[in-house]
Amino acid sequence: MPHLVLLPGLACDERLWEAQLPALPVAFKARVSDVQTRHDTIEGMAGAVLREHDGPLVLCGASMGGMVAMEAARQAPERIAGLMLLGTSARPETPDMFELREGAIECFERGEVREIIEPNVAFAFHPAQAANPTLVQRYLDIVLGAGAAQLIRQNHAVMRRPDARTHLASLRVPVLLMCGDDDRLAPPECTREMAALLPRAQVVWVPQCGHMLTMEKPALVNAALNAWLGKHFPAA
Repeated sequence: MPHLVLLPGLACDERLWEAQLPALPVAFKARVSDVQTRHDTIEGMAGAVLREHDGPLVLCGASMGGMVAMEAARQAPERIAGLMLLGTSARPETPDMFELREGAIECFERGEVREIIEPNVAFAFHPAQAANPTLVQRYLDIVLGAGAAQLIRQNHAVMRRPDARTHLASLRVPVLLMCGDDDRLAPPECTREMAALLPRAQVVWVPQCGHMLTMEKPALVNAALNAWLGKHFPAA
C-alpha cells in the first residue's frame, strides 16, 4: 500500500487538511509534509518529500502543494503511485503575477503582512464562504501565523516554479484533479489544461467554491478523495 502524503499550499500547514485527515482511509497512513517551511524552491521541496517518505507514494497537493507533487513526479516517476491535485496549475508564473508577487514581497519585508493578506480573502474564497467570519478567521490564523519570512520564501519559490506541462503527458499513474468553479487564483482553465495533458486524469469540479477547497467544501472534497482512492487502491 502506498503512503499518502498531503502537501499544503503557500503559507499553510497541517491545519489546511484538518477536515480531511480523520476521513481518509487509515491504511494509507496519511501524513502532512512541512517541506515548504524548510526549502526555498519547488524543486527542493519535491526532492525532500521523496527523501523523507519511503516506498511508493500517493501525493495530494493543494495549490503550491500541487506544484510540489508534480515536480516530485518529474524527479522520480517510478516512486509515484498516484497524484491528487487540488486548485493548482502546471504553468510557470506569468509576468503579471510575478510583478504582483514582487510588490507583495516588498510589503512583507516592511512588515505589512496583514495589509496584504486580509484583502486576499476575496480572491481565495467564493463569496458565500468569504462571508463566514469563522472560516475567514481560521484562514487568517494560518496564513498570518506563517509570518513574513515564510511568505517571502514561499512566494519566491512559486515565482520561480518550473513549467510542469513539459512532463505531465509522460505520467502513466492515475491523477485526480479538483478545482473550485470560482477559483480565481488557479482558475478552471488551468485544470482543463492539465486534464488535456494527463493520460489518466479524472476531473472533479466543486460548485460554489473558490481556491481553498479543503476548507470551503470539506465534505465534497473528502467524498471525492475517498472515492478516487477506493477506485484505484481498493485494498485500502
